[in-house]
Formats: sequence, structure tokens, C-alpha cells
Amino acid sequence: MSFITRRRSIDTITTFEHGTRLKPTLSWPHLIALGVGAIVGTGIYTLIGVGAAKAGPAVMLSFLIAGGVCVFAALAYAELATMIPASGSAYTYSYAALGEGLAWIIGWSLILEYSLVVSAVAVGWSGYFNGFLDSIGWGLPDYLTSGPFGTDTPGLVNLPAVGIVGVVAGLLMFGMRESATINAVLVVVKVAALAAFVAIAAPHFDPANLSPFMPYGFGKNEINVNGEAVSVGVMAAAAIIFFAFYGFDAVSTAAEETKNPGRDLTIGIVGSMLVCVLIYLAVAAAAIGAMPFLEFAASGEPLAHIARTLGSDLAATVIAGAAIVALPTVLLAFMYGQSRIFFVMARDGMLPRRLARVSEKRGTPVLMTAVTALLMAVIAGLFSLGELAALANAGTLAAFIAVGASLIVLRVQQPQRARLFKAPLWPLVGAGCIAGCLYLFVSLPVSTQVNFFIWNGAGLVLYLLFARRNTRLARGEEVPA
Repeated sequence: MSFITRRRSIDTITTFEHGTRLKPTLSWPHLIALGVGAIVGTGIYTLIGVGAAKAGPAVMLSFLIAGGVCVFAALAYAELATMIPASGSAYTYSYAALGEGLAWIIGWSLILEYSLVVSAVAVGWSGYFNGFLDSIGWGLPDYLTSGPFGTDTPGLVNLPAVGIVGVVAGLLMFGMRESATINAVLVVVKVAALAAFVAIAAPHFDPANLSPFMPYGFGKNEINVNGEAVSVGVMAAAAIIFFAFYGFDAVSTAAEETKNPGRDLTIGIVGSMLVCVLIYLAVAAAAIGAMPFLEFAASGEPLAHIARTLGSDLAATVIAGAAIVALPTVLLAFMYGQSRIFFVMARDGMLPRRLARVSEKRGTPVLMTAVTALLMAVIAGLFSLGELAALANAGTLAAFIAVGASLIVLRVQQPQRARLFKAPLWPLVGAGCIAGCLYLFVSLPVSTQVNFFIWNGAGLVLYLLFARRNTRLARGEEVPA
């Protein structure tokens, strides 16, 4: 079983063969925009309603808890990304610190995370797009706006969700620098729309809407809703709202395509995370204060619903329109991350190597981006938002736990290695990241936990049958660390 524990050398990881090196074109403004574009998205535009239904006004505390866990993870990512400036994110760090077996599990979990995030965001975008079309009298038939699985009103296919995945994939294939520039413009539009919402909702703040503040308690509890057990409580909401905060990890996948990774990755990862925590808390407070949570919790477009109820139809249309324009920044960031995870795993031999091809003209993995888009379009077209968000969180939490562990292991095993950014109080950061993510994982619905282990069980079979025999280490192409 030595293949489970064999590790790649950091020096080897950062040495690339001809034709498999991604082109460095990005600087720190691109990375901050990539991070903010990934983080600020469906989580605040749509999941604030899901979270409020589970925690009531205490959803603000849920946002704070999830954000705190992500700050620990962001610091760990920043140190590892600057020390190992190669694409692959948590998968690559795990390969260097924890061994090939765990690296496969984390890579497989990242595939789950990124695929489901893009699909879930596409479903969320579709909700805003359909609402916008309805407001101008061009609504689509129900059977083209909902997939057949995981919804009370099943349809044939979520056509808008499939369409937006295809558009974003085409943009990524065109070129990463061009995609990042367009992303930055759309991020400005998105943040401006959220600022407009706060300006509209804040004057209607009513302290009565905050009482009772914690109607379902702090820990995860089960209540009966229409004959079904539903998880509620601050931590149950935090476990779902966690989906709203991650995205900075997508920045770490850009390490190989960053001009000055030692400086720019730290700015991009930590900077985007701190900016988004402030944005989220402001928007959550404005939403909860402006209206009783039960009045918007069930809406597919809660922010636009609040603005419309407050008498600002124009603002509601603008917010929905901004979501339509700007939510694709989340799709871009995570689809970018997924294609790079696939690419690096193929480059390492974990997946078929023929997929690890970089276009000489564009400097991007065009084939892998197309494969990624096809997978995500199928998921987005057939499944609902709630199920996707919960399962995506499980994959992300596993990756964050691995990053916290990798930070500790490499600090102990290689204390003298140069670190351009050092996480302060690294034992606390690493342990806090691991413990916080484990608590959030336990707070997920049991069905989500079971599905996560089923996914990784299937992945482990694939590793034993294919990957372990075809990696660069297994074929003797490089010496284990």
C-alpha cells in the first residue's frame, strides 16, 4: 500500500514539461476580481433565503461563522499557493504533503465541488433570468425552466442553466486574460447592484424583524415540514451558507498562470475574502432588517423580492438584471478552477494524459474546458439548487480540511523551505481550519454526508483500477519525495 503514501516533491511539481505549461498572463487585480467574482454570487443573491429559512434572523450569525472558518482556510491557501506556485490547488498541496491516496480523494472531492458549484450557480442564475423574462412578458414555459430531479415542480430541462454554462465555457476557451478582463467589469456591476440593494433596504430597517433572533436554536436540529425532517438552526444554515463564501480557492488554481505568484496570490486570496465578508454582512443585515424572514425565505430571488415588496419595482428589475449579467462571473471562476483541476490530474497521470493538452494559440486547456462544460451542463439542466449546494459544500469542506492539514505537515517537515507568505499563528490557523470544517460537515444533512461518501467510494475504486498504475510516480518518471 506504499502507493497510498508516496508524495511528489515540491521542486518537481513546479517544473513543467514542454506543452503542458499554462501561460502566465494574470496579475493581482485579475486575481482579486476572480476571487470576488467567485465568492459574491448565488450565495448572497439566492441562498440568503435558504439560510434565513433555517436560522431566522440569526442567519447573520451563520454568515459570520462560515466566513470565520473561511478566513482560516484563506490564510492556509495563501501560504501554500505562494510556496507551491502550480495549478491544482488543494489537490496539488495534498500530493506534496499527505500522499497520493489522499491527493486523489481531494482531487475527486474538488471535482465534486467545482462541478456542483457551477451547476448550482447556473440554476440560481436561471431563476433570476426567468424572473426577469416574466417581468417583461417573455417568460419561458415551466418545463424549460426546471429539471426533472430534486424539485416539487419537475420539468424537462433547465434550458437557461444549460445555455449560460455553454456561453461561459466559450469565453474561457477564447483566452484566460480576456476572460479575466471581462470578469473584472462584471464584478463591478455585481457589487454595485448589492450596494444599491443595501441603500434601498437600510432605511426600512425594523428591529422587530430581528425577534425572535434565533427561532430554531444554534446547533443543528430536525423539524417536521410537510411530513419531512428538515435540518434547521444557526449551524445548519452555516453549513449551507458556507457555499456563499468559498471561491477564493479558485484563485489558488491560477497560481501557474500568475505573473508574480509570490506577491499576487496572497493579495488575491486574502484580499478577496476580506472584501466579501464585509459585503455579505452588510447585505444580510439589510435584508433581515427590512422584512420578516418568512416573507422572503421561499423566494427564488430574495433580494429582488424584498426590493419589489418595498415598492421599488425598478430597483428589483435592476437587481435581477445585475444578477443575470454578473452571476456568470461565479461560473467563470469555478469552471476555470474545475478545468485546471482536471488538467493537472491528467498531467499527473491520475486521469487520461491526452486530456492534458494546452492550446498553443490560446495557452489554455481547450479540450478539458469543453469536457468540463459538458459535465456541468448536464448537472445544471437536471437538478435543483438546494441539493447541489449542500453536496458541493461537502466536497469543499474536505478540500479545506486537507489544506489545513497540509499547512501543518509542511511546516513540520520542511520548516526551512522559503515561504513568501507565512500564515500568522500557523498551528491555530491549521487546526482552526480543520476543526471548523469538520463541525460544518457534521452540520450538513445526513443524506448529503452519505452521498459524499458514496461519491468518494466510487472515486476510490477508479483510483485503484486506473490512477495508481498510471501516475508519474507509478511509472518511474519522477522520484518520490
